[in-house]
Amino acid sequence: MFPYFTVFGKMITTYFLLSLIGVFVAGIFTCHLARKRVGDDNDTIIVLLFSSIGVILGGHLLYGLTNIRFIPTLFTAETVDQLIERAVTVFGGSVFYGGLFGAILVATIAIRAQKLNFSVYSDMLTLAIPLFHSFARCGCFFSGCCYGIECDFGITVTGNTLVPQINDVPRFPVQLLEAVLNILLFAVLYGLYKKSLTTHTALQGKLLPIYLLSYSVIRFFDEFLRGDDIRGFIFGLSTSQFISIFLFAISSIILIKSTIHTSHKKEISR
Repeated sequence: MFPYFTVFGKMITTYFLLSLIGVFVAGIFTCHLARKRVGDDNDTIIVLLFSSIGVILGGHLLYGLTNIRFIPTLFTAETVDQLIERAVTVFGGSVFYGGLFGAILVATIAIRAQKLNFSVYSDMLTLAIPLFHSFARCGCFFSGCCYGIECDFGITVTGNTLVPQINDVPRFPVQLLEAVLNILLFAVLYGLYKKSLTTHTALQGKLLPIYLLSYSVIRFFDEFLRGDDIRGFIFGLSTSQFISIFLFAISSIILIKSTIHTSHKKEISR
């Protein structure tokens, strides 16, 4: 593990660095698409900036909900320092699904407020999600969070300052698996994006539900390979698995309705 490094006496976490690189790579890529698609990237930059706020707020809020049993302790704090310490305990972490929902909500508001074409911008912004997420999952691996189940052919987690009790226990590198799957998902979505601009215009505006459908399947099965229990469990399934089931159902309905609507429009135009 390589959870952090020091630069000029300042400690920088590997997760933060890789996530920051992911933000820049995904942002630059999306702006490149915008310049080719709509002529400039000014509106895209604004949407991306607001989306980043949604990621931060949504991720921490959902993390807090997974620690809902500790929320009452915030109201019994006797000093400001104690309140801050407990708030960090409750809301200090981040959950991907929370960040995803926060980003989608804020991005939708920003797109509507600027009166932009939602189909065009949602397609471009969707491509940024798995691209960024692949970097973030590599950050999880190096930081030692979101670790995998015990496994004989896994990677031994040694020197894990985040979770020292799992040191020297072979773990399946589920973070790296999800990083690879996110890259593959990005490649597929990018292929669909290019196809939607040329030979298959019916795909336009559908990349977001396609992503949600695909990632919900990936995340549902990845959760069985996770070894940490911080996410919370209900009836043997994690919180993220229940969210994945919900997303799979909703995105399936959206795609089916959209496909029916597109087919109906084609019949009318004939």
